[in-house]
Amino acid sequence: MNFSMLFIFISSCFTMISGADEPEFADVKKVEVRGSENAYHFAVTLKSPDTGCDQYADWWEVVSEDGNLIYRRILAHSHVDEQPFTRSGGSVNITKNQKVWVRAHMNNTGYGGLAMKGSVEAGFQITPWPDGFAEGVENAAPLPSGCAF
Repeated sequence: MNFSMLFIFISSCFTMISGADEPEFADVKKVEVRGSENAYHFAVTLKSPDTGCDQYADWWEVVSEDGNLIYRRILAHSHVDEQPFTRSGGSVNITKNQKVWVRAHMNNTGYGGLAMKGSVEAGFQITPWPDGFAEGVENAAPLPSGCAF
């Protein structure tokens, strides 16, 4: 076996071991908030394994502690060449000390990446999403109507 063939074989084995065939999700990397109570604007930074309209982060959202959708920012296209990327949205109707979740959604794998929990006053930290929490929110309006590119 020559060096090129050996490299291809090792690369193939590494890909299988590293879990490249496992579902990939969008992670919330940063949450910044500006504005005033009951009219906040969020700037959310995501890192997602976008490949085009077949696989892209199609929204980020703010969810209350009791599992209700407060706000959803639809992302109308993929961000293949812009990772991580930040998109803003609002007006989000919360108080400065109200704890909320911020998470992202992939068009083909759904939820599953890193989420953040916190408040405007205290800031946001990566927090594990509780199993079974906020079920059904994925189907709540607004929902994307397609992918531009």
